[in-house]
Amino acid sequence: MSRTDGRIEKRFAALADEDRAGLIAFITAGDPDAATGSDLLAALPAAGVDLIELGMPFSDPMADGPVIQAASLRALKAGMTLKKTLSMVAGFRRQDDTTPVVLMGYFNPILAFGVEAFAKAASTAGVDGLIVVDLPPEEEPELADPARRAGLRLIRLAAPTSLGDRLDCVLDGAEGFLYYISMTGITGDSVPAGANISRAIGDLKEASSLPIAVGFGIKTAADVRALARHADAVVVGSAIVELIAANLDRAGAAKPDLTKKVLDFVRQLAESVRLS
Repeated sequence: MSRTDGRIEKRFAALADEDRAGLIAFITAGDPDAATGSDLLAALPAAGVDLIELGMPFSDPMADGPVIQAASLRALKAGMTLKKTLSMVAGFRRQDDTTPVVLMGYFNPILAFGVEAFAKAASTAGVDGLIVVDLPPEEEPELADPARRAGLRLIRLAAPTSLGDRLDCVLDGAEGFLYYISMTGITGDSVPAGANISRAIGDLKEASSLPIAVGFGIKTAADVRALARHADAVVVGSAIVELIAANLDRAGAAKPDLTKKVLDFVRQLAESVRLS
């Protein structure tokens, strides 16, 4: 796969042809259990999701708020591992060879797996890109070289604090799309005003030709509609994961209608991004 014709590049090109922003949905692999997580993953594209972020469960997700932290712990308790996460992607690819899947998480599980082995296994499974939230560009080479050899895109995070002198470092070697973190804080905080987002995206577009996805704090269909006017894609994570948590029984097991409720919500988000 060349650096310009992967699933991520093709999807953003298609979105540009449709003159609309994309919807990126985040779920944690294996939350609340492997079967339910796989069912959700398989159904997201038909519900209107354009790209999928799949969280790699980790015991210490320090950049995440309590909602996604709890999802990681549920998944780990249910037996999810990084190897099983890759197996989930491989299963997804047997039915869907076009929707991009980006793994999001922390470097420690990748290091424990073996960086070279992980990159090869992720590519074989059908992963398109990686977002490693605790690996700044200066510390990235250990992962970057094996990942790029395997055809994986390394998605860079840009935050309000990155828009000054540090932006050149963030953009150097960035691929796939830029993930703009809409605030300084943790996942699940409230999204800032649209005017601030618009200015930030304008600055990023002046500095890079990569598509810009906005995430963190986007909770409602109205949030999605407002931000889709400015960004190339809108990421919704904590709100989806929170809905999963709200549909567990007292023992932590999925209620029978969990998948339906989550997908109904995702359809509302997808409709909003298309109406923006």
